[in-house]
Amino acid sequence: MRRSEKEIKDRSLIDSIIRSCQVCRLGLCDGREPYVVPLSFGYDGQALYLHAASEGRKLDILQENSRVCIEFDIVHEVVEAEDACSWGIKYQSVIGFGTAEIVEEMEEKRRGLALLMSQYSDKEFSFPDAAVQRTCVMKVTIDSITGKQSVD
Repeated sequence: MRRSEKEIKDRSLIDSIIRSCQVCRLGLCDGREPYVVPLSFGYDGQALYLHAASEGRKLDILQENSRVCIEFDIVHEVVEAEDACSWGIKYQSVIGFGTAEIVEEMEEKRRGLALLMSQYSDKEFSFPDAAVQRTCVMKVTIDSITGKQSVD
């Protein structure tokens, strides 16, 4: 990381940032063209769980290249100044790299959906077999993850 003074090395802080976010951006490589999509997510500390329709561009891309990038960010404040070049943003961000796979096993799909719902609600949910069967659940196993912040 070029600005090492901004690097977040504390994994618990990285996890806290992820858990504070409402949206994950999933970056995929569609041949020579990048493709980024915002998604709701669940996180267990090692992997992300995402859901999608059972067909579409994300799944088409993943069949060709399962390597992905994930991104999370929190904007705390825009810092204004007299000079345009002195403006800034107080933020925290996380970027990770990993491998995505389609989850086929029903209980793991349920676990992924439960993690996803727990990101947004304290309620407990049940997932009927028919709904689980027709829902595509993706798991992104995180290989590496870094954080960066500018909060001063």
